[in-house]
Amino acid sequence: MIVGIYTFELYLPHSHSLKEKRKIINMIRDRIKSRFNVSIAEVGFFDLWQRTMFGIAIINNEKKIIDNTFSNIIDTIEEKVGISPYNIEVRYE
Repeated sequence: MIVGIYTFELYLPHSHSLKEKRKIINMIRDRIKSRFNVSIAEVGFFDLWQRTMFGIAIINNEKKIIDNTFSNIIDTIEEKVGISPYNIEVRYE
């Protein structure tokens, strides 16, 4: 069993309050959870309006499947939300 742990940051240029940020974050989190069946949570920059960090955990027996799933998650975020993740970090355990 392999666990892929990914963290990445998002810049939210259209967010002008923590309330707007929370709305965007909940939409992203809910969409990713339902479509890909992974664990996802906001893990950083809680008090900043236009910046957030997500953590995603994916478990599978093959590293290639984990990488493909994460690639599809990034594509979904870019397509549906119009935001490109940056500072992507990957760890396998």
